[in-house]
Amino acid sequence: MIPFDFEYYRPESVTEAVKTYEILATQDKKVLFYSGGTEFITFSRLNQLDAEAIIDLKGIPDCHQLELQGEHLVIGAAVSLNKITESQLFPLLGQTVRKVADHTSRNKITIGGNILSRFIYREGVLPLLLTEAKVKLAGSSGERVVPLKVVFDKQMNISPEQFLIHIQVPKAFLNLPFVSIKKTRMSKVGYPIVSIAALVKDKKIRAALSGVCEYPFRSPDIEAALNDTSLSKEEKIDKALGQLPEAIIDDLQASRDYREFLLKNTLLETIEALEATQT
Repeated sequence: MIPFDFEYYRPESVTEAVKTYEILATQDKKVLFYSGGTEFITFSRLNQLDAEAIIDLKGIPDCHQLELQGEHLVIGAAVSLNKITESQLFPLLGQTVRKVADHTSRNKITIGGNILSRFIYREGVLPLLLTEAKVKLAGSSGERVVPLKVVFDKQMNISPEQFLIHIQVPKAFLNLPFVSIKKTRMSKVGYPIVSIAALVKDKKIRAALSGVCEYPFRSPDIEAALNDTSLSKEEKIDKALGQLPEAIIDDLQASRDYREFLLKNTLLETIEALEATQT
């Protein structure tokens, strides 16, 4: 049970959503947008999140798009993780998000909700960081399309009055050779100790990681190490580990040493799986 009262709005267009926010803002109300709602319920029950008004984006058709448009795959913020996997339009993303939570939960969890999550893992963003994806945002200043990397640095950095409409992924990235590997504590379902999404573009490995540090990331320095042909596989991995953006996590899921051990094994799996595609 959510321990507070709030107003609920379900606009049917982007324009209506923006206007609803503007009206509520003039009343000095704390407003949240959501495209799925599972995380809002979870954190609200734990008294870690509250709002006076909720704007549910699931009533907006633009947020449900999942189709090829010209040279891009468009993925609406309110598209469920299961729908992305079942569509098979972007296999790397589909394989990555099918490992988030259980099947029933993935019917409710949306790609927008996952990317904007308060949890540190946000695994759905990993393939997108590799693909020069763009995001379409809406707010009081209008709609705009910007590269994902401009607004995603450790987390999505957008203002409270903005919301995600959809993601645009260039078609050139949809069917490249890839691997998606997730290591958990006990079962296939759970928070990642190490999660990696990687692909090969122009005979070079691109890789993004979650569960290793306090946020998901893609590192050019790590990729340079993995693609250094002068090094052995083991040397590539050792060099890559020296390029991590911050210390490896040490928590209840796994110790720092165990995470490093799994990370080394996962990077080796990745290199071996993709090296044949680079010839």
